[in-house]
Amino acid sequence: MRRLTDQEGQKLQQIVRRGSTSSVRYRRAMMLLASAGGNRVPVIAQLVQADEDTVRDVIHRFNEMGLACLDPRWAGGRPRLLSPDDEDFVVATATIRPTKLGQPFTRWSIRKLAAYLRKCTAV
Repeated sequence: MRRLTDQEGQKLQQIVRRGSTSSVRYRRAMMLLASAGGNRVPVIAQLVQADEDTVRDVIHRFNEMGLACLDPRWAGGRPRLLSPDDEDFVVATATIRPTKLGQPFTRWSIRKLAAYLRKCTAV
């Protein structure tokens, strides 16, 4: 691991001492401080209860991008199935009384609303 600047060292110590940040940032800061202290990867992995490859990835990312490596890069997840227009239509339908839409009941349930929306989109 490259040598820490004074600012980086202070920031890492601040994160570890306070412990009020996210658990991901805390663990990554612990990894970097332990590595800067001369500990080897297997020891660091055991200390923070992480895989050795994870520790190596954090160290390599720190060498590349500095303290920005503390923030997780979560994937975007599953693509949305509803467009914003579809979402607006669902909300608008759910806020209208079913009797105004010709339905024989006075309140929507999830099942009734889903069935009605299926019927509307099938047409």
